[in-house]
Amino acid sequence: MTTKSIMIVGVGGQGTLLTSRILGGITQEAGYDVKLSEVHGMAQRGGSVVTFVRYGEKVAEPIVEEGQADVLIAFERLEALRYAHFLKKDGVMVINDWRIDPITVVTGAAQYPENIIENLSGKYKVYTVNAMEEAIRLGNAKAFNVIVLGLAARHMDFTREDWLTIIEKTVPEKTIEINQKAFLLGYEG
Repeated sequence: MTTKSIMIVGVGGQGTLLTSRILGGITQEAGYDVKLSEVHGMAQRGGSVVTFVRYGEKVAEPIVEEGQADVLIAFERLEALRYAHFLKKDGVMVINDWRIDPITVVTGAAQYPENIIENLSGKYKVYTVNAMEEAIRLGNAKAFNVIVLGLAARHMDFTREDWLTIIEKTVPEKTIEINQKAFLLGYEG
């Protein structure tokens, strides 16, 4: 197997680190060599958070180079646009159709780009979900990231049961049920 590269992008507090731990866990359980890397930036102030998960028979380095990501998971539209150039030509982009204005937009120094998903869909294979709305309907807005992961999991080589097991092992015990429901919402969507 060649090395697979997954990139998770979002804004501080959106669960990118938990998502990377779930991905790292499922690939490790499957017997792969796994490397994870996190770039926090100004995460605590609502800035970008980027995590890389690379797995395969032997992985030399954790960083995903531009044009090398097999799957790009974006928890916010602008983050998808910001990191789209990391996706391979035949890669898959999974986007949470949600908007969070960066400080430059809030202060009026910049404008939030229009038609992000439409523009990205013209260049890449894009799948979207409004995971925040789905998570609110489910009863826990914090579970939106696992809904997005469920949609992305359709484009990875692990079974539904493997995902549910690793979620159970990774998330806090009191959140297992809601996270498994959230995952299935995205996976079976």
